[in-house]
Amino acid sequence: MAVCIAVIAKENYPLYIRSVPTESELKFHYTVHTSLDVVDEKISAMGKALVDQRDLYLGLLYPTEDYKVYGYVTNSKVKFVMVVDSSNTALRDNEIRSMFRKLHNSYTDIMCNPFYNPGDRIHSRAFDNMVTSMMMQVC
Repeated sequence: MAVCIAVIAKENYPLYIRSVPTESELKFHYTVHTSLDVVDEKISAMGKALVDQRDLYLGLLYPTEDYKVYGYVTNSKVKFVMVVDSSNTALRDNEIRSMFRKLHNSYTDIMCNPFYNPGDRIHSRAFDNMVTSMMMQVC
């Protein structure tokens, strides 16, 4: 189960951050922002090593004592960061990939909205509902 999901713009400012335990929201903001350095490292390493960048999933960025941080980057360099509780050992890598694909599809729906200006914060009820469903999933 995801405890925090963030959408970070190309210029590294948050478009959307949502965390489940609201009392530790500041800790999750810090975790998301510290993961951006690792995301940038992985993107630059992929750019040098691979010509084919169809795999947008970055995998496990880093584990902490309580959480695991996963990353995903779109073709337009928008980053998705997901923080998952470490105690959930049933969550597999392919399930994380599918969660990121679902998040990317929902983000694409927002970008197709003619009233959304790219780069603005995300205020979408449908996106909120999708993120809530991903956070409440029991795997």
